[in-house]
Amino acid sequence: MAAERLPAYERMIGRWSEERHTAALGSGDFAYLIGLDGEGRAAGFAILRDLRDPSDNIGLQRIVAVDAAKGFGRPFLAAVVDWVFAETACHRLCLEVFTDNARARHVYRSLGFVEEGLMREVVKRRDGTRADQMLMSVLRSEWRGNA
Repeated sequence: MAAERLPAYERMIGRWSEERHTAALGSGDFAYLIGLDGEGRAAGFAILRDLRDPSDNIGLQRIVAVDAAKGFGRPFLAAVVDWVFAETACHRLCLEVFTDNARARHVYRSLGFVEEGLMREVVKRRDGTRADQMLMSVLRSEWRGNA
């Protein structure tokens, strides 16, 4: 979880306290997926939420690549999406992304996520500023692994 404390990530995804991670790990409503690099080292993690949602919606709470510049993020996200639809009854995988995070929005769109709507000034950042987020999702019927 130290990766989410890197300066580049703090502004884009925020950070959770150790207590919040511990609570999520102990909950059946969350899943943590660890991505490994070619040498078997942890290179990122993803947190899924709402695993017991009665409408079969699962949320991607956060995804972090230790070094995004090395090209690990997109293939890791693709593997996370594949895992969600292959291993759960998920109908809709959704996420929220800051509107000023153009790189992430591009990656999400490239993997089939659709922009559903703007959530205006929904997050108060550590510096006190407000930020908009875009709600995005991909449906099981749209998942590329479903073909």
